[in-house]
Amino acid sequence: MSGPSKAYLLPERGDPIYCLFNPAELTVSKSNSWQGGQSKGRNAPEQRFQSGQAATLSLSLTFDTTHEGSDVTIHTTKLLNLMKVDPDLPGGDRGRNSARPPWVEFHWGKLHSFRAVIEKLQLRYTYFASDGMPLRAKVDLSLKQWKDEAELPLQNPTSSTPMVHSVHTLLPGETLDRVAAAHYQDPNRWRLIAEANGIVDPLDIAPGTALILPEPGVRHRA
Repeated sequence: MSGPSKAYLLPERGDPIYCLFNPAELTVSKSNSWQGGQSKGRNAPEQRFQSGQAATLSLSLTFDTTHEGSDVTIHTTKLLNLMKVDPDLPGGDRGRNSARPPWVEFHWGKLHSFRAVIEKLQLRYTYFASDGMPLRAKVDLSLKQWKDEAELPLQNPTSSTPMVHSVHTLLPGETLDRVAAAHYQDPNRWRLIAEANGIVDPLDIAPGTALILPEPGVRHRA
């Protein structure tokens, strides 16, 4: 039985940036713009679709190098660099002083996000060595969809089936029926989780495994 997968950010250029600790949760947001016309004599106007809005993916990451005794900024600087403009990226023009930061994708096992730009990064150093060297940092990331894509915010590339909504990291001693009871208020819905994640043996799941928790009605397609 293989161990839990390491989450990472895959930038448009350069090497993957691996997370020292997998995130505890992911938050996906997607909205559409609708507009109501005149509705004289009615209780409410009929809504007409205007356009879709960019999806966002929010997550928090922890970087801790206390055990190694090394500077944690070795890792956090890589994230900060993703917000710098790069004139060598497609569409850039040094002559016109036109450039943009790279897009990134979030990957975790079978999950991957849409291509996104980092809209906001908040970095907090929370633990230091006696000489002031940062050893622990927490990073809050907000990723915004870069452009229109057919896929939804989180997708299993092996099935091309959108896997929307939340992800749960299995804790030691947790079982699928307990997870289903907590998220769906129905332990019998463990089969929905098993099907969405391609689980054959629900008793053979390693702690730390990232589980897709689809809305009722969403099914995995082989």
